[in-house]
Amino acid sequence: MAAESAFVRSGGSSGTATTAALFNSSSTWKHSKRKTHQFLNTHCVYDKNRFYKQLGLFSLKKKIEDAVLRAEMLAPLALELEEERRNEQEQLIRDYDLWDDTAKSNEILAKLADSVRVVDALRDLTYKAEEAKLITQLAEIDAINFGLFRQAYDASLDMSKILNKYEISKLLKGPYDMEGACLIIKAGGKGYPEVWVKQLLRMYTKWARKLGYKGRVVEKRSSMNGGINSATIEFEHEFAYGYLSGEAGVHYIINSNNGSAVHEVSSASVDVVPLFLGQAYDMQIDEEDLTIVLPSKLEEEQSQNGPLVYIHHKPTCISVQSSGERSHFANKMKAMNRLKAKLLILALEQGVTKPSDITKDEIFNVWQKETRRYMSHPYKLVKDVKTGIQLPDLMSVLDGNLEPLIAAHINIRQ
Repeated sequence: MAAESAFVRSGGSSGTATTAALFNSSSTWKHSKRKTHQFLNTHCVYDKNRFYKQLGLFSLKKKIEDAVLRAEMLAPLALELEEERRNEQEQLIRDYDLWDDTAKSNEILAKLADSVRVVDALRDLTYKAEEAKLITQLAEIDAINFGLFRQAYDASLDMSKILNKYEISKLLKGPYDMEGACLIIKAGGKGYPEVWVKQLLRMYTKWARKLGYKGRVVEKRSSMNGGINSATIEFEHEFAYGYLSGEAGVHYIINSNNGSAVHEVSSASVDVVPLFLGQAYDMQIDEEDLTIVLPSKLEEEQSQNGPLVYIHHKPTCISVQSSGERSHFANKMKAMNRLKAKLLILALEQGVTKPSDITKDEIFNVWQKETRRYMSHPYKLVKDVKTGIQLPDLMSVLDGNLEPLIAAHINIRQ
């Protein structure tokens, strides 16, 4: 009986051990299976990441090759033409007595400086093309180094910017296209136009900053709701007027009202006149044709700028203002320059030579021409009315990426 009990106890103990061993074996097998699944999943993710990385490298390499090919096709001929143009300007300076006519001398020197800048930019383009090719070759030797490819891609972006700027500058042939620009934004009536003016002001200043230019906000009249009633930006760089003249007109933003089907529309007008970087164009305006108004002290305090000066041109009913300078005299001079610039553009549009020949009834009112719609509902879209171009990335445009829109305006003017 004791032996039987011992046997039972021994058998029971052996059975328990066997069960435990089987349980441990099953647990180990499950753990091993789980680790195998984890390994396979990790391996699949690694393969997928490697695939996408290789795809990204292939895309980068293709973009670099396209940019280099474009530079190699266009740069040598453009450089040859621009060097010839520079040599002609230098020869003209050698043959011309600069002291005889200072105005003519300044014009020649300005053209020479422009030629030198273009030649330097095209030479830099050639160097960047060689740099991108060399870095690409090094990347392939170094087992497709992603960092090197990124460096080559950055060089290719610089090449594209230089070429785009050069090609667009060749299309800008208007008499004032090479000048700077004075851009004036004013709030419309419905919706929240003061907030919209603030967004447009940010858009244009960011556009200038991304191109390496300076957009100087010289005047700003704030509203009670934290927005801006009007703002004036001066772009003191060459071709600014050529780039921005197509922006003139009414800009609408269309929002939804708390997600409802009712659309909320806000408007603002944009006017652009040349800002003469060198010697201003000499234009005689009869003093009797002008009404000059100096606002009251209260109005000046509300303007949050300097002493405000209004000038009204009676024959054309054109009104301009300036408050960005520190004195009435300086603001009067700046307002006069803006008036002259506006009259020069009107004379050019009507095909006349003198301001007195401008026909009042044929003057284009900036509020009568729609330029662009920015839609955030029911879908995000920027539609340029003048050119028909549509861009799906609203936030990118409002962030200052205006190059496609500006290029389209320049192309339709040809």
